[in-house]
Amino acid sequence: MPAETASPSPLPTPLRVAIVGAGPTGLACGIELKKRGVPAVLFDKGCVVNSLYNYPTNMTFFTTPELLEIGGIPMTALNEKPVRAEALKYYRRVADHYSLDIRQYEHVHRIEGLDGAFILHATARDGSALTYSASKVILATGYYDRPNLLNVPGEDTGKVIHYYKEAHPYYGHDVAVVGAKNSAAIAALELWWTGARVTLIHRGEGIHPHVKYWIKPNIENRIKNNEIKAYFQSSITEILPHSLRLATPEGPVELKNDFVFAMTGYSPDVDFLAAHGITFDPQTRRPFTHPETLESDRPGIYLAGVLVAGMHTNEIFIENGRFHGSQIAADIASKLHES
Repeated sequence: MPAETASPSPLPTPLRVAIVGAGPTGLACGIELKKRGVPAVLFDKGCVVNSLYNYPTNMTFFTTPELLEIGGIPMTALNEKPVRAEALKYYRRVADHYSLDIRQYEHVHRIEGLDGAFILHATARDGSALTYSASKVILATGYYDRPNLLNVPGEDTGKVIHYYKEAHPYYGHDVAVVGAKNSAAIAALELWWTGARVTLIHRGEGIHPHVKYWIKPNIENRIKNNEIKAYFQSSITEILPHSLRLATPEGPVELKNDFVFAMTGYSPDVDFLAAHGITFDPQTRRPFTHPETLESDRPGIYLAGVLVAGMHTNEIFIENGRFHGSQIAADIASKLHES
């Protein structure tokens, strides 16, 4: 009998432009390309606008609706500032309006090839491997899925949570909140209001001065009245099944504890960028990009949104990152139309 021959590997699905990340900035890139007649496919390892989905359930944005708008589609809100549910609905509506091709739950983990002939390797939700070819690639992966770790023993246990959603499940429990910025202050207050026994732990001297003006006095009064216990200039040294060990100015302390909310911020995945030939300023970790087109120093790969800011993630938000789409799309469209 003739020997069996291996079936050839399927050819990558050809794309003009691949956008990695389907948050507001990624959506804006897809819209701007579509306006210029360039088809694009968006990939996200989670759902569409996955970062916003992971925001606290009852979160209110700092900003007004018009500053969150993309694609010229008006955003409406019941009050002056939109809430999370209104933003999620808005971005779904925008994606539908422009019929964007979004591949949710497809994790792009490796990009090979050169400008004009990239190969993207992805994993689908069911674990199957997928490959795509693309002429250009836009990375708009944000930073919200990379929490800054405490780097202490016991952090990998299930009691440590990096995303605060809502307070109800923690009623009647001993809960520690690590941090002193907006997310930590809001989580601590909501947990206390819901009946959790809350301790705030922060390595600084007090609540951050930039906490929202209507939140800061509230959390400070709860601390002053000893309704929320606070350990400032302190840090966790070990997380145990039923307690925490702290280093404080007065010496070691051990606290009874059921859950830890580590509200210590998030960082862009610089390891992923570096592995794909993106170079950085050694101090700021800000990637080198063309100031007008946002093309990286790896030709054909563009960066959009907060990735452009490196470790200074407070410089770029939805309000200004949404404009990166037009800068990038204009450059890509001119190059592809010329080829």
